[in-house]
Amino acid sequence: MKNIFALFLISIFALQSCSINSEIVYHKDAASTSLTDINTKEFMAEMMAMTPDSLKEKSFGEMNQLPTTWTNMYDLASKEGKLNTENQDTIRIMKKIYMKSVQEDHQPVGFSFKIDHFTPQDYQALKNFTKDKKLPLDQNNFNNWDGKILTIDTENFNLKNLEEAIRTKSSKEEAEKMEGMMMMFFKNIGTTLRFDNKIKSVTGKHDWVKQIDDYSVRIEYNLKTMYDKNPTFKNADKKITIVTE
Repeated sequence: MKNIFALFLISIFALQSCSINSEIVYHKDAASTSLTDINTKEFMAEMMAMTPDSLKEKSFGEMNQLPTTWTNMYDLASKEGKLNTENQDTIRIMKKIYMKSVQEDHQPVGFSFKIDHFTPQDYQALKNFTKDKKLPLDQNNFNNWDGKILTIDTENFNLKNLEEAIRTKSSKEEAEKMEGMMMMFFKNIGTTLRFDNKIKSVTGKHDWVKQIDDYSVRIEYNLKTMYDKNPTFKNADKKITIVTE
């Protein structure tokens, strides 16, 4: 099966001014839904301006083939006629992961990914699924949430999944220079953690974490600090616990 995210990875590999914004909604039934928006508008505008009209279809035609409405991985694979699994766990996961391209004036300006109402069991199955399929998922998806208490492991404040996804489309030499690539590609990356119920308490502190209202916490990544061999933090607790009502 053609990698469903291949076109995305090819395009992201060329980016030099990309912004990523994620939101994870924690539901009171212990499930969560995450949405990731990858904004490539600035880069795409520059590339379109520099590409001769005669080459635009060849250069950007494949990107225009991506769906512009939410489409799950199962339907994408089925449409290609190359669904090569009968494993029910895998099929269930594929049906709950969605993607779409974002366009303005019929031109691609970004991508969006959604993981819809994942249970703890779904996330366990997802770990097995992503051993082969490298997806650009937010590491915070794998934090422990029981419907009332979220335990954030700040060791997950990294771009491991995104790095692994990009490595699949990189040469060996480029992969070895991943740190510099990430610093060059991405302008800003952040994640909002939003809860169905009101936040009762937050225990633990980290420079990148801030409560923004009664229902939300924001994580803003500092890429320079992230890749610093000797990072300096005022606050860097390894665990942050958020209790909701």
